[in-house]
Amino acid sequence: MRLVFLGPPGAGKGTQATRLANELGIPHISTGEILRAAIARSTPTGIEAKAYVDGGELVPFAIVLRLVEDRLQEDDARDGWLLDGFPRNLEQAHALEPLIEKLGQNLDHVVFFEVADDEVVRRLSGRRVCKTCSETFHLEFSPPPDPQDCAPRQCEIFQRSDDSEDSIRNRLEVYSRETDPLVGHYQESGLLVTVSGSGPIDEVESALREALGHRR
Repeated sequence: MRLVFLGPPGAGKGTQATRLANELGIPHISTGEILRAAIARSTPTGIEAKAYVDGGELVPFAIVLRLVEDRLQEDDARDGWLLDGFPRNLEQAHALEPLIEKLGQNLDHVVFFEVADDEVVRRLSGRRVCKTCSETFHLEFSPPPDPQDCAPRQCEIFQRSDDSEDSIRNRLEVYSRETDPLVGHYQESGLLVTVSGSGPIDEVESALREALGHRR
């Protein structure tokens, strides 16, 4: 099975992608991970990308697309793959489609995890990080320890600037502007599967399995 997962930040698509990919025995692929892997392995495309990363620049989309092409041709992706958060917009989708066709493959489903903006804000704005050990907590789901318990380790719990409500809502606005046309595109093509990303992880996983089971 070959899948694309879409959803706003905080929708939980990464968690569901990892679970489903393990179950199906296919690689869970994100562009960030394949970029870091290509740079670490000093592949030709990785070396080219590293020059941009070292210069503090965004890696051009043409290079990212080559990284995706290289990854989709690796042995573990022969029987399927799961792209997490890619493509991000309509332009990238139009570039991905002929690439998949060139490789003699086909895209089976595009899963869109639908979560209300207020729910995303609640999830992300509650995140806290320890400056000392970098451990991540959540005020609601996994509260940080009592400050007295952290005293021996000199932990300092803080909220990242990009986890503020204003920052999150700005990211959601950008996401919606870029992704809404993409969701419509896949809906028109008959590939879109919409799953509610609200609720406990196990419930979302069950809904995902049911939705895909009905579309096989």
